[in-house]
Amino acid sequence: MDLKSGYPFWAIRNGLMHAYPQVRQAVRCDVLVVGGGISGALIADELSRHGHDVAVVEQRDIGWGSTAASTALLQYEIDTPLQHLARRYGEEQAVLAYQACADAIPALQKVAARLRGTDFEKHRSLYYASRRRDMAALMDEFELRRRHGLAVHWLDAGRIQEQYGFSAPGAILSDLAASVDPYRMTYRLLAALQRRGGQVFDRTCIASLEPSARQVRARTGHGITITCKHLVMATGYASQAWLRQRVARNRSSYAFVTDPLPAATLGELQATMLWETARPYLYLRSTADHRLLAGGEDDAVDIPARRDARVDRKARKLADKVGALFPHLPLVPAFAWAGTFAETSDGLPFFGAHPQWGPRVQFAMAYGGNGITYSMIGAGLIRAAIERRRHRLAKLFSFQRLA
Repeated sequence: MDLKSGYPFWAIRNGLMHAYPQVRQAVRCDVLVVGGGISGALIADELSRHGHDVAVVEQRDIGWGSTAASTALLQYEIDTPLQHLARRYGEEQAVLAYQACADAIPALQKVAARLRGTDFEKHRSLYYASRRRDMAALMDEFELRRRHGLAVHWLDAGRIQEQYGFSAPGAILSDLAASVDPYRMTYRLLAALQRRGGQVFDRTCIASLEPSARQVRARTGHGITITCKHLVMATGYASQAWLRQRVARNRSSYAFVTDPLPAATLGELQATMLWETARPYLYLRSTADHRLLAGGEDDAVDIPARRDARVDRKARKLADKVGALFPHLPLVPAFAWAGTFAETSDGLPFFGAHPQWGPRVQFAMAYGGNGITYSMIGAGLIRAAIERRRHRLAKLFSFQRLA
């Protein structure tokens, strides 16, 4: 799949950080992770650090799929509000999902601290009402989160104007959020994996799978066999091609990043990411070098040529929206891009085995607006499945919930 358009900032900023070999001969390992993006890297790291012999294969260069197009907002907040999840799955399960996402952010911080140089930064998150009619639901959301111990504060219109300098009728301010350079984190994770004895290959396409009771044989496009005890399909939005069952729909999201701005110009945006109640939503965050990154304008386009043609126009629309909130900001897109993402009906990811392939093939589908947070959760969930241990999220994040 062609998963991105335009000039994704992370790949341009970092370049090709390391070249890995293609698979040239038969490989054996405990776990084969298919997919060399941030999801595959986090899962491979978790397994390798707990004693599993891991190999990673990527059909492009490492990190060059959706990871390069990610805007990398690390939030516990799921695209589906807590109150909506509670109505669908019960309050206990909904809170469990939100709390797991909250726990994933400090877990990602620990990963970043091990690696260094990933631009991990702690933020707050401001979820604001786009329209006055959104206020009642937003206040209900705030009360439910507060009741379950999430660190949230209510800001009225006056506080928003005073603290952030834009107009909105109300907002939830969350203490827990972060950002990272996902491309660099991916490379750092896989370099560490290789130092521990793991194997990493790129420009290697898996063409077929042959699972059996004891192992999985994956065959490359050149006919070379990789034999493993377990296989993890972490190919992002391309993973759906391996399932007959339709589990999500692909969409496109658009983003741009400015040149570095003076710290005084960014103000509170240096430490707070913004997103809104409208759907599709506008979102903003700063980068470690004081750029402003804006994203949104999502649409149902899943044809690369059509998506490519929309990048510049979408970037201008995003700049206009941000400019309406913050007229003083110099919003000239330095780089603009689009990426494919998948959207599930409930905003939750899928981690685990699917009946089509049996228990030795695990899927890691970190679908949704906070995909990296989901990937951190999925790393532990996939390891638990491979080690035959129970995990409290195994059922909620599995394919069983589609039944």
